[in-house]
Amino acid sequence: MRITTWNLLHGQGAENLRALANALDVGNSDFAIGVQEVDAYQDRSAQVFQVSDLASELSAKHFGFVRCVIGTPGFKWRKVRSNEATLITNTSSANDDNPPSYGIGLITNIPVKKWEVLALGKSVVGLPLLFPAGDADSADAANSSAKPKLRFIYVKDEPRYAVAAQLENGFTVVNMHLSFVPFVNLFQLWRVKRWLAKMPGKHILLGDLNLPFDLPVKFSKWKSLISMASYPAWQPKIQFDYILSDNFAVDKSSKDLIKPIFLKSDISDHLPVTIEIN
Repeated sequence: MRITTWNLLHGQGAENLRALANALDVGNSDFAIGVQEVDAYQDRSAQVFQVSDLASELSAKHFGFVRCVIGTPGFKWRKVRSNEATLITNTSSANDDNPPSYGIGLITNIPVKKWEVLALGKSVVGLPLLFPAGDADSADAANSSAKPKLRFIYVKDEPRYAVAAQLENGFTVVNMHLSFVPFVNLFQLWRVKRWLAKMPGKHILLGDLNLPFDLPVKFSKWKSLISMASYPAWQPKIQFDYILSDNFAVDKSSKDLIKPIFLKSDISDHLPVTIEIN
């Protein structure tokens, strides 16, 4: 089984979803792919439902998309209302007019027994973050041929969620995108840790955790299944993107073989982080 986490920067630099699918290079493997910063019906991404369309390009029958916000982050957005669906899957719909939304998703070709979502809230304060100079949504933002010029922009935090898929092969996979605000993200990780511990099977926790220096491992006491600098894509120096487990054996005596798969891409400002479990 191939496991991937990838912050897509809403597909900046990708001409179409086929470019994303080709970059993931799943081949004939069973796979589970967690994606963050994905769009649905946004003008900036050609009005496509990115998680659904990417699943189709990967020939994956199962997907879950969590709408973290309605609208466009960095411009105008609001929280998902109580009468609106937070989770949209291959077997459910939004039951509304499909307003522009943004969030996280899980895509797999392994049958899903159950989907679950955990709301993690958001920080009450934002932070100045580095963005490529000019338009932060420019396709040049993820150009890996040269280091882009950067500038600080104050960004408000947005609601954060975790989505879990209990798979028929005995794994439970959780994808999340934690807050960029220090300590808030650690509290969110603690909540997800407690949530996942109650779920069945072998546990895989993945996502953009916005925590450098192996802090998710030190804080959670879980094992990292891959160590890899994933940000920024043009000159990777920091690992923000992790694949962790609390109950899946990875020591040398284990019969389970975990192999890192190094993929390169200029589609996002993050690199995809991938392992193969045999």
